[in-house]
Amino acid sequence: MWGRSLYRNIQRFVLFQLTINFVAIVICLVGAIFGSEMPLTVVQILWVNIIMDTFAAMAMASLPPSAEVMDDRPRSRDEFIITRAMARTIFVCGGIMSAVLLGMLARWSADGGAPSVRQLTFFFSTFVFMQFWNMFNAKGFETRHSVFASWKGCREFLLILLAIGVGQFVIVEVGGEVFRTVPLSWREWLVIFGATSLLAWGGEVVRAVRRKAR
Repeated sequence: MWGRSLYRNIQRFVLFQLTINFVAIVICLVGAIFGSEMPLTVVQILWVNIIMDTFAAMAMASLPPSAEVMDDRPRSRDEFIITRAMARTIFVCGGIMSAVLLGMLARWSADGGAPSVRQLTFFFSTFVFMQFWNMFNAKGFETRHSVFASWKGCREFLLILLAIGVGQFVIVEVGGEVFRTVPLSWREWLVIFGATSLLAWGGEVVRAVRRKAR
């Protein structure tokens, strides 16, 4: 049970890591064509890398072992760690996030000129909170229950989520020129938090449908 749970947690980390990498590469390469300003600065990408590497690794490693993994069939020793389900999730979820973010840049660029610093701050926060909610999708990978059903033994996971959310708020509100941010209004924060949460709720619906089909 411990061995299977550890392997599953490694898969969750890889799933989260590759999804955020996929989105970051797409928006940095394609998003640059919409204006003179890069969608994400080097310092912002460093913060994203901290979320992607350190925080994500700690969060997934902290998830407790689950007895339900004993219901899985034994896997082959030669099985590739990235399964078809993982690849499908990476490209579908990553594609949705990329489309939304690029759509934001295209909309702002269509108004004339490059996006403003305020718009890029909104963009940066939207990107980070997409990854915030995507951690729930990674946590719910290959589970037989709702990701919101049980939080027993997940204190570290919740603390890391809190650290990401608070960290992003502080960076935006006081980061200034270092992070190329300006303070956002509470309404803008609510829009970002609420809109990006659809990523987690949408994933929950998809997983529920699949569980019912099984």
